Amino acid sequence: MELRDYLRIVRSHWVGIILGAVIGAALAFGWAALQPKVYTADANGYVVAINTESSNPADNGLALSMVKSYVEIGSWRSVAENAIAELGLDTTPEALVKRVSVSNPLNTVIIEVQATGPTPEEARDLASAWVRAMQAEIERIEGSAQGDAPARIRLEAADSARLPDSPTSPNTRLAIAIGGLLGLVAGASYAFLRFTLDRRVHSAEAVERGTGLTIVGSIPEEKSFTGEYLLIPFAGASAGTGHDNLRAVSEAMRELRTNIQFMNVDDPPRTIVVTSALPSEGKSTISTNLAVTLAEGGQRVVLIDGDLRRPVVAGIFGLPGEVGLTDVLVGRASITDVAQTVGSRGYLTVIAAGKIPPNPSELLGSQRMHDLVHHLAESAVVIVDAPPLIPVTDAAVLSHSMDGAVLVTAVGKTTIDALQKARTNLERVGGRPLGVVLNRVPPKRSGSYDGYRYTGDYYLSSEEAVRDPSEVTDARDPSSDDHDPSNGTVDPIGALPMIPSTVRPLPKRAALRTTAMPAVENE
Repeated sequence: MELRDYLRIVRSHWVGIILGAVIGAALAFGWAALQPKVYTADANGYVVAINTESSNPADNGLALSMVKSYVEIGSWRSVAENAIAELGLDTTPEALVKRVSVSNPLNTVIIEVQATGPTPEEARDLASAWVRAMQAEIERIEGSAQGDAPARIRLEAADSARLPDSPTSPNTRLAIAIGGLLGLVAGASYAFLRFTLDRRVHSAEAVERGTGLTIVGSIPEEKSFTGEYLLIPFAGASAGTGHDNLRAVSEAMRELRTNIQFMNVDDPPRTIVVTSALPSEGKSTISTNLAVTLAEGGQRVVLIDGDLRRPVVAGIFGLPGEVGLTDVLVGRASITDVAQTVGSRGYLTVIAAGKIPPNPSELLGSQRMHDLVHHLAESAVVIVDAPPLIPVTDAAVLSHSMDGAVLVTAVGKTTIDALQKARTNLERVGGRPLGVVLNRVPPKRSGSYDGYRYTGDYYLSSEEAVRDPSEVTDARDPSSDDHDPSNGTVDPIGALPMIPSTVRPLPKRAALRTTAMPAVENE
């Protein structure tokens, strides 16, 4: 793993890492709060030689030699018994000895006594009583050794024990620090494990490394780019929507348009299937906006709703969808009856799905569909919004007769395994994957546009996409300059009879939803 992989782990899972540290610190604080408090008090004594000059080196040496032995006396049972008797404690000598430690600083005659207790007073009293008990025991021993002669060495009480003002155990600060550190390690381990086991798409590098497919577009995530607002505007859209930040999506769609146009400069793809591995990855949104972007750039585009199971293209544009592709394929309507041109310039023609048939795969794979697409591609770029590749075979069958397929994948949702399976399904029938479009990319990953402040009308609602009937024209509107043969342009629908210049109410023959659609065998 490289450094950027670790940085990606931290950026993706920083909440879990911090939460682990917080939980660890909280658990440590709770543990410390439940522990009994222990207070520690200190008392000191020093060993002196009696009836001698303190400056005599020999006497000082005698005291230094004896102090080590006196330290050991501090752990005797008899000393504990004397302390119990003095304080009237209800405990055993063995238990009391564990609460007291006796030490001697190096090269001194000082004896230090540390005693612990559940309260400051009990710790202080025990430390002082312990020094006195040691004094009594040392005097008894020295007196027995000297007989009737006075003892030459004794222990003098020095600094009396003071009342401790805070407990020495538990150390709450230390416990919180250790708990936070352990929680941080646990959170980081969780993040690393989840990153290792997570097969979802999170970056372009992961897609290219896992599938071998090229990333042709990266569409940033935008909360407003859902529901009612699904289309980027045509050129000349009115300004003042107040959503300047949404321009990033429009710029990303233009980048996708450029990448597709320059895939093969000599022979760019003219018929494109837009699909995905699984449902709800945004393929219809990408296909409609790609068509709008291509048309905005001056290319003639025919957008076909090839999702004959859950068609949505007509609804996105706010167009009637009762008749469409299926009616043309079964011979119940001509292409001019179902073609609807969107935009004042007339470069984009939309063909709805029409009646939902019982055999979508057979219709999409039929010779009629093949002929229709290639006839339209003679004078326009054809984009087909197709169903997902894994649940059904429609897109795979359709891609066989197309120049290629663009796979749309939702970042953080689609897995690398699903993309691999989608590619396999595509290539099994001879389809050509043109590349992958990363959809709903978090803004920090999709690239910034710092230095540019965008203004303008970036999105159109379904009502705003077609603002008035004059902007919804059929493919051969004689009133439009774009359709005038004298100006050198070619109608994408081909040499077909003209139809009225506005979208008219559906004819009675178009009410095919009330009747069963006959099955069409694959020709």
